[in-house]
Amino acid sequence: MVDTMSCLERFASAARTHMDLSVQVLGGTPACVRARNRFSDTLKEVVTITPEGAFITSWGYRLGTADNVDNAAARLAYLLAAMPS
Repeated sequence: MVDTMSCLERFASAARTHMDLSVQVLGGTPACVRARNRFSDTLKEVVTITPEGAFITSWGYRLGTADNVDNAAARLAYLLAAMPS
């Protein structure tokens, strides 16, 4: 089992390296990361993490795992049409 908040914080930090994304970590049940493209009202996503360490979008797309947070964040940025910094 993974440390949910720690993994989501690392994911949010990696996602923030993409200059077009606005990223926010939210506690609660379930804890999640909200990300959106700063230049669009419709390009946004909520990401949670499974007990096994997989980052999942609100529509069920598996972005990657806690073993490779940078790649998972890059997939989210790609989905939201964000440019790397």
